[in-house]
Amino acid sequence: MRNGAFDPTTRVVKVGDHTHIERATLTPDGPGAISITVGDEHDAHAIIRVDAWGDGADWLRTRALGLCARNMGEVVANTDLHGHHTVVDSALRRFGTLHLPSTATPYHELLPAILGQRITAAQALSQWARLCERFGELAPGPLGLRLPPTPQRLLRVASWEFHRLGIEEQRARTLRVAARHSGYVDRSRDMCGADARAALMKLPGIGQWTAAVTVGVSHGDPDALPVGDFHVKNTVAWALTGRARGTDDEMLATLAPYAGQRWRVVRMLEKSGCGAPKFGPKRRLLDIAAL
Repeated sequence: MRNGAFDPTTRVVKVGDHTHIERATLTPDGPGAISITVGDEHDAHAIIRVDAWGDGADWLRTRALGLCARNMGEVVANTDLHGHHTVVDSALRRFGTLHLPSTATPYHELLPAILGQRITAAQALSQWARLCERFGELAPGPLGLRLPPTPQRLLRVASWEFHRLGIEEQRARTLRVAARHSGYVDRSRDMCGADARAALMKLPGIGQWTAAVTVGVSHGDPDALPVGDFHVKNTVAWALTGRARGTDDEMLATLAPYAGQRWRVVRMLEKSGCGAPKFGPKRRLLDIAAL
């Protein structure tokens, strides 16, 4: 759920045997913030304490299980996952059930996904943090978190203000699309993952990658495979075929036996440290804010 270590909306802190999950977001009932303390990560009922603030507090409390990846219905669905490759078998033995969080806030997840289009992850995470700091309001409660920018606020942001954050016109335009159709985006929370991805892709500027990145978090969709990602296809190629580089078509063919669970398999590979080797110099970062 956290978009980088400095995400102003979400904080995850490990203290001893406990994990503290803190999140601020926009709910159907209004802005809210929640703090969840979780004990043993392998115990689906290990929530120790839940506190929430703001008009959206009750709405967030009812979704605490999903926020800390303890949705029991989602765990049952995972029983269909079987390893068809040695690496996946090893990951299943090592990690067991890999829980996926579901936030039920597709508008919140869509904004950083849009920022992730066409640029590096480091740039996108920095821009998300600055966007929330600049245009997101302080969240209710004592956590010191910030809310994502409301649709109304995003629609008032001038093009030159986006430019100063390093966000060029194409992504700024798509952010405005998300804001203008925020009600439509939020209604996708009541759809299954595949239908939600299809619904988001009907909006201008939102393709398969952006929809998958959004719904993978908002719905905990285990099949939200981000086709078009720069790294994921290479991770799959290296882990499952031994080749350092692959294509999206090859990735789809390799992961075909895991239909319905493809994103969960990728996350398990990443968690197992199966990143592809890196070649050549790093990509040069271009900051349009300096232009």
